[in-house]
Amino acid sequence: MWLFLVKRCSLGVLIVCLAVTALYLMIHSIPGDPASIILGPRATEEMKAALAIKMGLDQPIMIQLFNFFSDVFQGDLGFDVFSQRPVIDIIMEQLPHTLILILVSIVWAAAIGIPLGCYSALYQNSWFDKISAILSVGTIAIPSFVVAIYGLLIFSVSLRWLPAIGAGDSGDLGDQLLHLILPSLAVGLGWVGYISRLVRSSMLETLGANHVRTARAYGLPERMIIFKYSLRIAILPTITLLGVGVGYLLSGALFAEIVFARPGIGKLIFDAVSTRNYPIVMGSVLITTIMFVVVTTVADFVNALLDPRIRAHA
Repeated sequence: MWLFLVKRCSLGVLIVCLAVTALYLMIHSIPGDPASIILGPRATEEMKAALAIKMGLDQPIMIQLFNFFSDVFQGDLGFDVFSQRPVIDIIMEQLPHTLILILVSIVWAAAIGIPLGCYSALYQNSWFDKISAILSVGTIAIPSFVVAIYGLLIFSVSLRWLPAIGAGDSGDLGDQLLHLILPSLAVGLGWVGYISRLVRSSMLETLGANHVRTARAYGLPERMIIFKYSLRIAILPTITLLGVGVGYLLSGALFAEIVFARPGIGKLIFDAVSTRNYPIVMGSVLITTIMFVVVTTVADFVNALLDPRIRAHA
């Protein structure tokens, strides 16, 4: 098991380095002079040159990339070009909002999707299964930003049931939960369909497996067969889906943070790219890439714990 974990962690480090390198090159290929955008139209050439030197933009791109990784290994993500605050401090102020939004979204989506898929598999081709299939495909097809906009118009503007913008008062847990309802609905609604369809297909496969038929032949209770011998295996693809889906959840969180004017890492990256704030962009990309790799590694580890065959072939 330890060898499996070491292999996955080593692969994760390699993925982070390659992803950050690719994104660094892509960001620097965006048209426009960062110094001109940051300083404004009245800046002189001397001011632009001084800022470019300060940001290290006067050096070759590979030297810039080498310096970036050197600073990262020392725990330094640089400073915001506008406020001169450490980038890591700004990111850590915004990251909890995004993590809470993603966690709440995926928890309620899984809490609905897993039982829905399991029940649909147990009662295959019933009216419940057919209605569940229609609703699942419908929720998958609706983009998160469409759910966010219509949720805002219906529940905030028309009915005035829920708050429209912000993350709520920092000291009021109830107010924060109210501000989470609409954004988490926008981010998590499509995942209800994904999870339920995947659990249904996996359950149908495991219910017909030899070990399940053997368990029934021995007269084991149906509840034990479903939860211990079928759902435990059928849930493995869902865990993998949730791990890989962190990237999609981050993109959904970006739309939700923009529509509902919520603080978060997605909106921070969006604003930083618009102003060519390279230190904020690279620091945020690095943190989100690490977060994605960590979640997928944890998903692989949980799969290996539940299914020894994965460890044997790793």
